[in-house]
Amino acid sequence: MSDQETLFEFPCEFPIKVMGEAADDFDSHVVTIIRKHVSDLSEGAVSNRTSSGGKFQSVTVTFTATSKAQLDAIYIELTACSRIKMVL
Repeated sequence: MSDQETLFEFPCEFPIKVMGEAADDFDSHVVTIIRKHVSDLSEGAVSNRTSSGGKFQSVTVTFTATSKAQLDAIYIELTACSRIKMVL
């Protein structure tokens, strides 16, 4: 599928929300994976939130997506990670 077959016009700002069990290094783990595909994450691109019970954590990373292939590669790598429970 080419970029013309998506609903997105690239480049565009794109948020990815990643959820997993809460840990001190969960946000940095997620950012490390995304940085393999996005070299220019801006200051303030990452926000995180811990669930009310403290068991789970969500990390949202907003970046400039350049292609569908880039987004596919990020989603594939994130979903392959055993520490990550869900990617939106």
